[in-house]
Amino acid sequence: METAAIGAFVILFALILVAVSVGSKFWDARRKKTMASILQTASGEPTVKIASLLKELESDRKGGLASLLTRLQFSKHAHQQIQQAGLAWSPSRLIIAMGMLAIPGLGLGAFLPFLLNGPLTSLVLGLGFATLPYFWLRKKRRKRLDKMEEQFPEALDFLARSMRAGHAFTISMEMLGEDLADPLGQEFRTLFNEQNLGAPLENALHNFTDRVPLLDARFFTSSVLLQKQTGGNLSEILSRLAYVIRERFRLKGQVKAASAHGRLTATILTLLPIGTMFCLLFVAPGYLQGMAADPDGKVMIGAAILAQILGNITIKKIINIKV
Repeated sequence: METAAIGAFVILFALILVAVSVGSKFWDARRKKTMASILQTASGEPTVKIASLLKELESDRKGGLASLLTRLQFSKHAHQQIQQAGLAWSPSRLIIAMGMLAIPGLGLGAFLPFLLNGPLTSLVLGLGFATLPYFWLRKKRRKRLDKMEEQFPEALDFLARSMRAGHAFTISMEMLGEDLADPLGQEFRTLFNEQNLGAPLENALHNFTDRVPLLDARFFTSSVLLQKQTGGNLSEILSRLAYVIRERFRLKGQVKAASAHGRLTATILTLLPIGTMFCLLFVAPGYLQGMAADPDGKVMIGAAILAQILGNITIKKIINIKV
């Protein structure tokens, strides 16, 4: 028993050492990538547009999948979406995840040809499964931008109070990056690091606007650049801008409450046919099988699915009121 306990302790201790070693190497590599990103920005080269200052660095000589994505103009769009979502991914990694998820969809369509034929069903399900990582990325991006939109008035008030206390604008940005919670605090730290390492303030602010594609961020950038050219009380400008953003955010909440009925209607109309189908499969298993086996029935099923998708998109367009 004592020998077994000693052996288990030795194995556990070895596993802990291995884990510590691997973790140390990982954080060291992460730190090197961060410094490479910062030095690249300071040297005047195109900035690494990733909110966390981390990026999967790809070689200058692109080949294979990366070259194909560049030619298809997917790489730029995917890179922009990834950086705005706050992920340290590359476009190649996203497309690989989409391709891996397309495989189960193709297999499921081959075994369950509920549309006109097996190949068509496989193609539709494969495309549907392949888009899941992209929609997840878009959802994560939207959630992160919504969080930053809520933080923006607080950030502007912090800058205004700090400048009234006698601090310079750059020092106020540094203090804001340290005190403000992520994700907006992370973006202000990136903004301060860029200009602190030699990048012009105009370029750093434009990069900030690219990473934070919000109307509030464009207002902030325009206000700072205009004040730099014409002069004026920047703290007062930022305070008024924070008030305007809060009022717009309040109006947006009122519009969202007024359109809640439309969103609930869209959800019910989307889930009701699916729920009815499952209830029929449970109550009368042979009722829908005949329709799925008939060629005209398959066409009707496909048309119903397409109409359901188009109806959901139409309702969302109607209730999506821009403020």
